[in-house]
Amino acid sequence: MLGRIDPAQFPHVFGPHGDQPLDPEAARARLEDIAAQLPEPMELAELAEGFLALAVDEMANAIRKISTARGHDVTTHAMVCFGGAGGQFACRVADELGVETVLVHPLAGMLSAYGIGLAPVVSIREAGVVRPLDDDFSKPLAALERQTRDDLLAQGIAEDRITLIARMRLRFEGSDTTLDMPLGDDADSAFRAEHRRRFGWSDNAAAIVLEALSVEAQGTSGGLGGYTGDGGREVESAVQTGPAIIPASGSTTVLEMGWSASRAADGSLVLTRTTPRKHAPAAGTTVDPVRLAIFNNAFMAIAEEMGVVLEATASSVNIKERLDFSCALFDTAGSLIANAPHIPVHLGSMGASIRRVIENRATSERGIRRGDAYVVNDPYHGGTHLPDVTVIVPVFWNDDATAPQAFVAARGHHADIGGTAPGSMPPDSKSIDEEGVRLDDVLLVDEGRFRESEMRALLTSGPYPARSPNRNISDLKAQLAACARGADLLRTAADEHSGEVLAAYMAHVMDNGEAAVRQLLGHLPEGAFTYAMDNGAEVSVAISIDRTTCTAVFDFSGTSDQLPDNFNAPEAITRAAVLYALRCLVDDDVPLNDGCLRPVTLRIPEGSMLSPNPPAAIVAGNVETSQVVTDAVLAACGALAPSQGTMNNFTFGDHARQYYETICGGSGAGPDHDGTSAVQTHMTNSRLTDPEVLEARLPVRVESFSIREGSGGAGRHRGGDGAERRIAFLEPMRAQILANRRLVPPRGIAGGGDAQPGDTFIEHADGSITTLGATGAADVEPGDVVVIRTPGGGGYGETP
Repeated sequence: MLGRIDPAQFPHVFGPHGDQPLDPEAARARLEDIAAQLPEPMELAELAEGFLALAVDEMANAIRKISTARGHDVTTHAMVCFGGAGGQFACRVADELGVETVLVHPLAGMLSAYGIGLAPVVSIREAGVVRPLDDDFSKPLAALERQTRDDLLAQGIAEDRITLIARMRLRFEGSDTTLDMPLGDDADSAFRAEHRRRFGWSDNAAAIVLEALSVEAQGTSGGLGGYTGDGGREVESAVQTGPAIIPASGSTTVLEMGWSASRAADGSLVLTRTTPRKHAPAAGTTVDPVRLAIFNNAFMAIAEEMGVVLEATASSVNIKERLDFSCALFDTAGSLIANAPHIPVHLGSMGASIRRVIENRATSERGIRRGDAYVVNDPYHGGTHLPDVTVIVPVFWNDDATAPQAFVAARGHHADIGGTAPGSMPPDSKSIDEEGVRLDDVLLVDEGRFRESEMRALLTSGPYPARSPNRNISDLKAQLAACARGADLLRTAADEHSGEVLAAYMAHVMDNGEAAVRQLLGHLPEGAFTYAMDNGAEVSVAISIDRTTCTAVFDFSGTSDQLPDNFNAPEAITRAAVLYALRCLVDDDVPLNDGCLRPVTLRIPEGSMLSPNPPAAIVAGNVETSQVVTDAVLAACGALAPSQGTMNNFTFGDHARQYYETICGGSGAGPDHDGTSAVQTHMTNSRLTDPEVLEARLPVRVESFSIREGSGGAGRHRGGDGAERRIAFLEPMRAQILANRRLVPPRGIAGGGDAQPGDTFIEHADGSITTLGATGAADVEPGDVVVIRTPGGGGYGETP
């Protein structure tokens, strides 16, 4: 359709018998089918060009994500292109990335196989060290060098053809973030400089730990030598300028306008940007379906890159290992535009934190300034529960802008923010003041100055201060680094497409979410569901739908009044649960955003457990009540039986060390599928810390972690099974469980059976048993084992 390949150059290997040529008419017919489904007419060539642009965008985003994870700036590198179709996209992908040189090997269409033939024989060995960098580690290094050299000698590689490359993994003491560095004389300063370059900050005083050593031995014994094939058709002159098509025996390279091509001595094509890169902006601010898909991807890719930076720079196990964090983009009003696939309960509620900052500061004398950052965790002013700390950064992409043009935010679950229990998840809190330090729209960075002393003063204030303010500060810096990356990428997008177009497509993304939900409401069943909790409270929801306007009311009247315990949930939690449920029900590739809730009215009784008044305790509302609301909404419309209905929040620690995890269970069955066993369900999307990391950081041993067979509900479709987790303690500590579904089991629906409830108890070293139930705490001693059995998911439909 676009004339980028010549069908005559392709062999006759297509069709049902593998003997037909390429069929341009088949491609045209398929495009005509797609064009007929569009709401507005579009030329076939324009549609084909849109698909090409979308493919380029997808490839560029994948490269950005991988490169960012490794700390590389792709604009300073050349791009190597291979694969039969690689040359088709090379120039355009390079333009998306800001890369100005592309290498196309003469055997690009078969480069993987050719590379295997040329690759050297390699042996890599690694040894854990975990000692100060200035210690003597010559003996383990010599042992690794001897072992890798012997590996290659055993494979017939001559010793004079063996090269050894030594590397080390370094980290700051107390941090889990390691950097892979070449072995060198000035490793200390090199590590600190690289840490600052990669993450935006370093610590000149902190000790450096040598985590591990590795040695790679490389050797060659011949192989394919210097064969490069026929190199394809020569370029027409020493340097050929685009646009042009350069065919070769295994691939075709499309040379775009503004690019030139020359042949290197080894036969490779070298493509070079010869004129300044000019991104074609989106065609105006009017919505275009292809551009909408591209901007959807672009916004989500920015949020994903923020998450990569946050994971890499964080020091706490909660954020770095368990991935209990979320990153997202918001418009000028604090509406969610796009997010990475992080924690649903964070994403649907984070906008309230941004709106709190806007309400406080937008009309104040100081206002919101460039280089500012703010921090919020107060559930009564935009937060969810106190351990979830949100860092918010305003984004300005026009030099003359006097107000933010967007916001980026990163929310992370801090290991401890104070409160009556280590880990800030007390099972018995009666007031929010017992749950930790409250941060209500605190200025974290003042026009580029990190207000560390002021933050430390806040974290160490009040009756129950944070136990590890150093760790809090470290994680706040990691969240800032993530937000800085998101802000930079948004400004780059504004430069490329214009700020006006960027803002317009933020609105279009939300309009798209709204349209998708309205389409869903045209056929979503109405219904109601009341779901009891272990503490006797009930969550009730009734869904009524106006088919004419495609709007819905989610009415939570009948829900229990505000509770004396900590299972109260701020309104942002219910909003997040409904948004998540709707997004799950939409059968389209639409980012979760605030547009999805435009057709929905939420009726939440004031003074109920879903809209409590301060100073009600709230810590379980985010993690436990959110699960109950989600299960009730999905069950009310008959889409899914309730899942395990809890996050099984397990915390333990002492004054110096704190740890928190959520534990998987069974998911509910649906009308056409069984549930899944031992998965994180609904409002949590975190993972468990690797046993090696957990046992290295804390005095515990993971005795076992297994599927709890038969715990899912029976039915035409069975619910998923829960899990059993056993953790033995090596030192005295305080252990706590904050959970649900220990008394009231996860319900089956449509005739399906209930799942088995969970159970939590301690097997003491002396043989006695202490039952903790759904919420409980106890002191544990060396030899004690905490056993957590999580619930299964409910069944769906009567058993045949």
